[in-house]
Amino acid sequence: MKTTQEILIFAVMVVLSSSVRAQRAPLGVSAKSPDISKNPWSYSLTIDGYVVPGGQSFADPIFTADREWLHLEGRYNYENLRTGSIWVGCNFSTGQELVLNVTPMIGGVFGRSTGIAPGVEASLTYRRIQLWISNEYMFDTGDRSANFYYSWPQLTYSPKPWLHVGIVGDHTKTYHTEFDVEPGLFVGFSHKRWEFTAYEFNAGWTDPTAVLEMGISF
Repeated sequence: MKTTQEILIFAVMVVLSSSVRAQRAPLGVSAKSPDISKNPWSYSLTIDGYVVPGGQSFADPIFTADREWLHLEGRYNYENLRTGSIWVGCNFSTGQELVLNVTPMIGGVFGRSTGIAPGVEASLTYRRIQLWISNEYMFDTGDRSANFYYSWPQLTYSPKPWLHVGIVGDHTKTYHTEFDVEPGLFVGFSHKRWEFTAYEFNAGWTDPTAVLEMGISF
């Protein structure tokens, strides 16, 4: 029953992505971005450092490349430790004041875990508030019982352009805690092309897991 519910949740995100039109520029590019004819590609590199109490701490790098509707992505230690994944997807966007961005993707997973993973990244932004989610369902080609649904929903409020605070949840296979879905809080700072964010999960319930994130776009 739980697996069926997870697949239904993922299916809703896929259907939602098909209801919006293709965007004209990569996700995350503002109106002040350089002329796309001079710089057709946009890139980002994000590294999350996990400090897991009583477990193995690790780093999770994510690299993305976007050109108009095309989205490419590479991850490591995301679906599982010592596991990589390569993704291809399409960028979609609709709205002006209330903006919906959706990127449906398909990924190949290799390493400690191997499989095929359809996924969706989506954001809904209204002024200083943004609801964002990254989720996927990994079909393990070596062991069907290892199929897994991953989700990271996040609600952000930005009182200043450089300051971001909010609440977050994490359902992952990479490490284990007492919770299936870890609740957390975060605070982040941005400066030009750089972003720095600190997350804390499970504080007040059990030993907290800390995530320190650094990102750059170029």
